[in-house]
Amino acid sequence: MHAYRSHTCADLNKSNVGETVRLAGWVHRVRDHGGVLFIDLRDHYGMTQVLADPDSPVFSEVEKVRSEWCIRIDGTVKARDESLINDKIPTGEVEVFIRDLEVLGAAEELPLMVFGDQEYPEETRLRYRFLDLRREVMQKNMTLRSDVVASMRRRMWDKGFREYQTPIITASSPEGARDFLVPSRLHPGKFYALPQAPQQFKQLLMVSGFDKYFQIAPCFRDEDPRADRSPTDFYQLDLEMSFVEQQDVFDTIQPVLQGVFEEFGGGRNVDAEWPQISYRDAALWYGSDKPDLRNPIKMQVVSEHFRGSGFAIFAKLLEQDGTEIRAIPAPTGGSRKFCDRMNAYAQKEGLPGMGYIFWRDGADGMEAAGPLAKNIGPERTEAIRQQLGLGVGDAAFFLGGKPKTFEAVAGRARNVIGEELGLTDRDRFAFAWIVDFPIYERDEESGKVDFEHNPFSMPQGGMAALDGDPLEVLGYQYDLACNGYELVSGAIRNHRPEIMFKAFEIAGYGEDEVRKRFGGMVNAFTYGAPPHGGCAAGIDRIVMLLADEQNIREVMLFPMNQRAEDLMMNAPSDPTSDQLMELGLRVIPQD
Repeated sequence: MHAYRSHTCADLNKSNVGETVRLAGWVHRVRDHGGVLFIDLRDHYGMTQVLADPDSPVFSEVEKVRSEWCIRIDGTVKARDESLINDKIPTGEVEVFIRDLEVLGAAEELPLMVFGDQEYPEETRLRYRFLDLRREVMQKNMTLRSDVVASMRRRMWDKGFREYQTPIITASSPEGARDFLVPSRLHPGKFYALPQAPQQFKQLLMVSGFDKYFQIAPCFRDEDPRADRSPTDFYQLDLEMSFVEQQDVFDTIQPVLQGVFEEFGGGRNVDAEWPQISYRDAALWYGSDKPDLRNPIKMQVVSEHFRGSGFAIFAKLLEQDGTEIRAIPAPTGGSRKFCDRMNAYAQKEGLPGMGYIFWRDGADGMEAAGPLAKNIGPERTEAIRQQLGLGVGDAAFFLGGKPKTFEAVAGRARNVIGEELGLTDRDRFAFAWIVDFPIYERDEESGKVDFEHNPFSMPQGGMAALDGDPLEVLGYQYDLACNGYELVSGAIRNHRPEIMFKAFEIAGYGEDEVRKRFGGMVNAFTYGAPPHGGCAAGIDRIVMLLADEQNIREVMLFPMNQRAEDLMMNAPSDPTSDQLMELGLRVIPQD
């Protein structure tokens, strides 16, 4: 017999009754039933009930074991009584009578329990992550993650892509976040960087003639943590293709991701139609470039109904350039209590509040109520109701100003309204491509034009587009949103050096600076670069959605905490004097 086990803790069933078996695993819990000791023995695969009574030759040893001890037992498989069958586990028809026991690893007093659903502070869970990962939900999440990655790989190979590994130690390259720098021992005073993404290398692969590339790529960014973002490292399904247009990239990645969500979505509906929404429309309708389309609410511009109206705040606001009034329809939200609650929500978000109108049955039929309705009168109120398609029992909320000052709050309010009114379909994955990103923006204070989004995207219209108003230039850049999260980001790349130099010149960067900062890629583009494009899908976020978790750390094996610390491994740590000497570095104490 094998030194540790003849079966896993999920293998045994009635066909094994009478056999002598060997199992190994962790003591999930111990129960004493009148002198008979029952142990739920757990391994990665499942659970088996084992037991000992005073007739067992190792009964006294079994009495000593505690939760999370790692043990090996030999015993005889017995059928459970009909009334004691546990149909919740595959091994529920049998149990194993213990005849021999070996303690493989005793456990000290536990800082957190593996058995049960107790909640523990995140700091405790991360410090003792090896225990936290033993819990059933974490085992399922990490198994799901592994299975999702394997499925992605198979699907990419089936589409004719090959996986290539790009460097981990490379040059610093601004990608929109801070680099992690690595000092060079052989070149004192100089630094490598961990790649924020394989962006430049995958483009160089296209120049090198590799037509289809993908990689399950580690990426490193020194960022502030959020619930849906790791502060240090993450993984993405990274791909690039030559001789393609934007739609070709969409047609390639959609069946891969749709198949993954159908395979692992737990029966939730996966939308087959992925609409393409312009960046400007997404901002207008949803207040976000990663809209949650499970919520049917679309915001609308209603400025004309308030221009010159009796509601002085909005009327005066609209006299300023670049201002507008937007409405958030709220079907079934037509009660003063709900409207007041949403107004208070806006105030918590830093706005003065949200005006509102709600419609109810009146003595003479439907009537509009609320302060706004009284100020602007019945004709304007009725025009708003008709534009928004609302009726009795519905409401609408209003925000005004320059869109960038209130868009994000409006988007969050839309989400809250959808949730509170039960309009958001929780049993669904809803995808949307966000397209037509503007390349440039103007700083209102300095008047300077700079890049608003990816500077390496090909401008729509090529060189000719760069001769007009920079703020009207759109790029072949795109994101994929799902349920309020950005899952994919990508672009058709600007592979023409002359267009690239012109694009950077508009933002105030001369050719010499571009060559200095991106010399490797620019140089390669002068030697016959093909048109190419691609995207990257965030694996951590995808698994987070599939696992129905709210925090990305629930689907990462060994994540950092909110302060980018690894409490288990004590990182970051102080370097030794010898290490600093070898690297030619000196640490200056912070006040």
